[in-house]
Formats: sequence, structure tokens, C-alpha cells
Amino acid sequence: MNVFQEVAEHIAAALEALKAEGRLPAALEIKGIETQEPRDPAHGDLATNAAMVLAKPAGMKPREIAELIKVKLEGGGGLARVEVAGPGFINLSYVPSFWHDSIRRMLALGSAYGRVDLGRGRSVDIEYVSANPTGPMHIGHCRGAVFGDTLASLLAFAGYAVTREYYINDAGAQVDKLGRSAYLRYREALGEDIGEIPEGLYPGDYLKPIGQALAVEYGRDLLGKPEAEWLGITRGAAISSLLAEIKNDLAALNVHHDVFFSERSLTEGRDQVREAMDRLQAKGLIYQGRLPRPKGHEEDDWEDREQTLFRSTDFGDDMDRALMKSDGSYTYFAGDVAYHYNKLQRKFYNYLNILGADHVGYIPRLKAVVTALSDGTARYDTPVCQLVKVLRNGEPVRMSKRAGTFVALRDVVDEVGRDPVRFMMLTRKNDSPLDFDLAKVVEQSKDNPVFYVQYAHARAASVFRNANEAFPGIATADVLSGRCPLDGLTDGGEMDIVKQLARFPRLIEGAARDREPHRLTFFLFDLASAFHTQWTRGNEAPHLRFIRPDDRKLTAARLALVAATRLVLAQGLGILGVEAPDEMR
Repeated sequence: MNVFQEVAEHIAAALEALKAEGRLPAALEIKGIETQEPRDPAHGDLATNAAMVLAKPAGMKPREIAELIKVKLEGGGGLARVEVAGPGFINLSYVPSFWHDSIRRMLALGSAYGRVDLGRGRSVDIEYVSANPTGPMHIGHCRGAVFGDTLASLLAFAGYAVTREYYINDAGAQVDKLGRSAYLRYREALGEDIGEIPEGLYPGDYLKPIGQALAVEYGRDLLGKPEAEWLGITRGAAISSLLAEIKNDLAALNVHHDVFFSERSLTEGRDQVREAMDRLQAKGLIYQGRLPRPKGHEEDDWEDREQTLFRSTDFGDDMDRALMKSDGSYTYFAGDVAYHYNKLQRKFYNYLNILGADHVGYIPRLKAVVTALSDGTARYDTPVCQLVKVLRNGEPVRMSKRAGTFVALRDVVDEVGRDPVRFMMLTRKNDSPLDFDLAKVVEQSKDNPVFYVQYAHARAASVFRNANEAFPGIATADVLSGRCPLDGLTDGGEMDIVKQLARFPRLIEGAARDREPHRLTFFLFDLASAFHTQWTRGNEAPHLRFIRPDDRKLTAARLALVAATRLVLAQGLGILGVEAPDEMR
């Protein structure tokens, strides 16, 4: 149920009738028409640009078409007034019963209200977080985790078949460095004074328990052995331990993935990197050549040599990309090539890769290889999450000793709670920097949006508890479904709430289409504000209170409005992965 869509269909029907009557050209194509809210509410409930859009192709003046449409629309579809404004805009005002019917349909749909069929069941793979398992998750990972998880929920709500995926970078130089760092902590656990952690290794205290576990399992057996024998053991133990910790941290944030895909699996048993390169080779997209020295690279540290290259520039990249190192091993990018080829083999032709701000430079080459491998059939989007600055009362938060060099995600979640973290991470567009103040997110005030929205849901629940005390048994099926008389809902504040509720399906569709889940936090804040405002008005003017002890019928109608408000707040908070509480403590 989408009020905007229904009105658009009503306008389209009027236009088709005008074509059939010969008042508009029979061949006139009806497209590009928008139905939206006027900037000034005094102009009406909705407006359309139909006459403006169709004037040129129809060879008519906009106001001439607008007047024809006005005559067709008047008196039908719950319209109270149709006005032609300016050069040809059409403003529409609806009778209260039109909005009362929308409440009934919201409540009849229940948890299905707001769902749209934008995705039409198409599969979409969303890869997010994908932090290297080389240490605890930090607050930067947190933003990508919340954004990706909420976007996944939003797209599922909008009709997509969503797979949530995490790519485990468990191969390459970084995890080898992790294995060496764990070996150092293993020696420390056996009583050796290891001194300062050498440059290039991971210094955080989080590796101490891994070293202790290795000491318990292997005793002194790994000492004195060559690196080739112990590195695989220490690396595997560290990856396993840290990945388990990452999963626990994500679970504390209410983030859960369907797939954890191992980079190492791309070359174990079956060389999928070679398979992907062979596919590119067959397309004539791999050659032996030389690359120019990268900007900022010291000349005496640069090896000018012939390499195996992918023709990335054929697809918009600024340079071709190396696939093989001088020692014959694959580059990091070659692993990315194979991973995306694997996704295509799993029939994902619509997928998103949520990246951190430090990976923006990778986007052109990733898009290039996806386009090449899929022959341009895959839709591949790379939303970027900008940095998060953690503050307390406006002052930067000190780094965690355990984490080493960053603010750990789990420390933040443990201090302020999951819900404030998730909600506040979405109060800015993902590609804008975000300040996260640990003191502000636990304030119980309008300045704290998560509290404000959750409090609106709790207040709505309290209305029902109090109504049942005033009128035992009033919350009947008829009230909860809106089948009770609603003609008493005429106050402007009540209508503001209804109109805000009616925006929900349109909000979902637009946010899903544009991959912008942050729009939902703003919508929920506005809805909460409309509800709290009406509550306050009732405190000041008793006849506006949701519960009228002297009027059961009006109370029932207002309970239906409160039920619809509670429904949409719960739906929206559910998509955000935030609790919709019935009480606030």
C-alpha cells in the first residue's frame, strides 16, 4: 500500500481517459510524472507535475492540460480540492476519510506494511566488514558493519533475496606477519623476555592469550624450529582465535553473516585464481608488459620489470593492474579477481561491496574486473563508509591498550549498548565523516535521536496500557485493525501523524533504490517528533489526549492511530536492528 503510487495511478487513469476522449493526443506517452508533497503544506496534501511534463510532447500549454486533468480528478478518489497553480502544477487536497482509510489498510497489512517489491525476488550479495583477522574490530569497522547489515535488511524488506557475506583475508603478507607476532607472544608465554615488539609486527595485548594457548598446546616444541615449520601453526591459531572474536563482536552488535568466505580457499585444492585469469586471458585481457613507477614510490626501491597485467584501463581504470609478483606468486589483486569470479559463478549478478575510506583507490580496478568477467551484465556497487571519530563530551577518546592503536568496537558497544551504536552510525550518510560522542548517545533527551525514537514506541505502548485501565477491554480486534469508526480523527496534529505514516512505503522504496539506509533514521525521528508533539498538545489541551475518559468512541479511534504509529516505529527500528521497547528504564 503506497498512497503516492495510488494517487499516481489515479492521475494516469485520468490521462488515459482524456486520450480516449481525444482531448489529449492518442499517441501521447505517459511517463516521467511525479507525485510528491508540496513544499508548503498550505498548498495541499500532494502535488503532481503531470501537466508540466506532458505539455511539450502533447504540443499544448501546461495550464491547458492541468485544467483538463483537474476536471477529470474532481469529485473522485477522496479528493476535497484540486487546484492548478503557477505554470501548471496541480495541488491535491484529500478529505479526512481518505487518510482514515489509509490507517485501516496499514493495520490490515500489519508487518507487511511498508514492504515493496522493488527487488522482485532478485538475489543480491552484500559483502561488508571483511576486516583482516589480524586484530580486534575497531570503530571504523563498526560503521561498515552497521551500514552493511542495515542495507541488507532494507533490501530484503524491499523485495530482494539477500545474502550477507564476509570475506576473510586469511592469505598473504598480513596474516604471515600475524603468525610471526603470535610466535613472539608464544615465546613470551614460555617465560622469554621478548623486549619491545619489533617494527612491522602487531603490538597489541590481544595476542597474549593466543601465545598462551599455543604454549599450553605445544609446550616448547615450536622453539628452535625453522619458520617454515611453525609459521603455519601460529598463523592458523591466530586467525582462528581472532575470527571467533570478530564473530562475537559482530554478534554483540546484532550483525550476522550468512557466508564467511576464505581467501585461502581460492588456492587450496583448486586454483580458482588461475581459473579467473584464464577467463580473462581468453578474452584477450591479459598480457606481459611494464608499468610506470607509481607516484610517490622511491626510484631506488622500484623494480622495472615485465609483469603479467590485466587490461584494467579498457574498463575505465587509470592504469593496468599486475596479477603476478616477481617470485611467481599472485598479487593481492589477483585474489580479488578470483573472489569476484567466484561470486559470478554463484549466480550473483547484483552485488555490493561495502568499503572503508582507505580502500577508495581500489574501486576503479574492482569495477573493471567485474565488468570484464561478467561481460558487463553484473551490477556492482561499492558504497564507501567514511571515518568515525570517537568522542566523550566533545573530547577525543584515548586508544585502547589492548587493541594497540585504535578504539575497539567491543569497548564502545559494552559502554553504551548496541542500540545507540547502531542507530547513531546511521545518522549521517555513509560517505560523510561521523562524530560519535559516547556521552551524547546515552542522554535521555530529544538531542539523542535513538532515545527519542525508542521513547515514542514506549509511549505508544503505554497509551494502550492506560487505555485498558480507563476502558477495560477497549483494545479489541476492531480497534487494532482500524475497523472501528475513525471519523473523530480530524485534528491537524493527528492528520500530521497519519500523513507521516503514509510516507513509509515510499521512504523504503527510495532508500533501497538509492542504497541510503540513513534516510530511515531521519524518517523515524520525524515520526517520533509528530507523535511526541501530539502527546504534548494533549497535556496542554485535554480534549486532544489520546485517551478521553468521557468518550470511548474517540478513544478507540485514537488508539487505532497509535497502533499504526507503533507498527511503523517497530518496522523501521527492526530494519535498523534496534529494539522497539514497550518500556524505557
